[in-house]
Amino acid sequence: MYLAPLRALCALLVVPAVLAAQTPDTLGGRPMSLRDAVAQAQDYSLLAVTARGQVRTAESGVRSAKGALLPSLSLSLGQVNQSGDRLDTQGRLVPYAAPQPWTYSTGLASTLNLFDGGRRLSDLRRAHFDVSSAEANEITQRFNVALQVKTQYYSILAAREAEGAALAQLQQAQEQLKTSIARTRAGVATLSDSLRSVIALGNARLALITARNNVRIASAALTRLIGSATPVTALPSDTLDLDLASVDSVSLAASLDQGPAVRQAQTQLESAHAVARSSRTAYLPSVDLTLSRSGNGYSQAYGLNGQPLAYTNNVSLRLSYALFNNYAREDAVTRASVNEDLADAGLRDARLAAQQTFVQQLGAIRTAQQRIVIQQASVDAAKEDLRVQQQRYALGASTLLDVLTSQSTLDGARSALIQARQDFRVARAQLEALVGHDLP
Repeated sequence: MYLAPLRALCALLVVPAVLAAQTPDTLGGRPMSLRDAVAQAQDYSLLAVTARGQVRTAESGVRSAKGALLPSLSLSLGQVNQSGDRLDTQGRLVPYAAPQPWTYSTGLASTLNLFDGGRRLSDLRRAHFDVSSAEANEITQRFNVALQVKTQYYSILAAREAEGAALAQLQQAQEQLKTSIARTRAGVATLSDSLRSVIALGNARLALITARNNVRIASAALTRLIGSATPVTALPSDTLDLDLASVDSVSLAASLDQGPAVRQAQTQLESAHAVARSSRTAYLPSVDLTLSRSGNGYSQAYGLNGQPLAYTNNVSLRLSYALFNNYAREDAVTRASVNEDLADAGLRDARLAAQQTFVQQLGAIRTAQQRIVIQQASVDAAKEDLRVQQQRYALGASTLLDVLTSQSTLDGARSALIQARQDFRVARAQLEALVGHDLP
């Protein structure tokens, strides 16, 4: 009657030993420290590359705005040959005398805008603000990349801790199964105890498989984030690297306005102010000075062979003012004013968002610190309770249900401790991204 269940139990006894001998499978990932992972991601990730490209574009805009303050300069060379018909002085159509010689011309012209209402200076200021905004955005993206890398890195650490907890759970389930089988054979326990131990063993195996799979998934995500051609994973030694030092909330709160998100919003507002000033210059006239020198003649060497060209010098001063341009100026001023209002609201919201995130993450850090202390004590207490229950069960003073209940309590305490450590690490990374520097 009990032959089939007993055979199943004997088969299951072999599996835990095989699983315990397995090494953690991380798809051959190369261990990498958190510092190196963050540095590589900040060099090769798409967000970081895009942010650096925006800085280069903004710097090019400054160079272009400075160039607009300088006079333009152009050089021209040309040659013309006329043939066919022409009109004479009496309006009759007569052919050109053949053959007509080639005529050659040169020209050098320079134009300088003397007055444009301050538009170019406003554009230059805007370009400088755009550079500052792009630099602040680069810092923001660097810490966003760091936050993503740290989150995945900490996920690997949490999965490794879960793997260690699952291995401990598996070993305990193995020993409990052996004890249950021995007691069943001795006739002091029922087959139900052995079957319950088999279920506990199966749950331990599932927890181990899940933890190792989580390590593989998080390692693959980390590999993509840092742009590595080969798989990488977290250093196992970093699992125990958890500094629970208190955060200086006073100094951090004072530095919120220096955070990259707030700084970027501030430079965007200053840029909007410059654009608004530039849009109003359209109501002022523009004055341009042009100097040109042009030559015409029959020298095939453009006057360089001793046969000179006839040169003409021209100086022109031009004032222009648009009396009516179909409300284009008014539209530009209105759009610039709206963008000013939006930038001002964006700065105010960035400051409030920084305060909100600061309060939220600071609370998360303090809560996680307390949870770590409590859950560590809970793990220690659950271990002791399980040890006592296992001894009582071996002596026949308690039931297997008491042992499994203690085991479940220990598993829950371990999981809660791992989650508390994960929450603490991620909250610190969130604060670092908020203030724009690493916490001590």
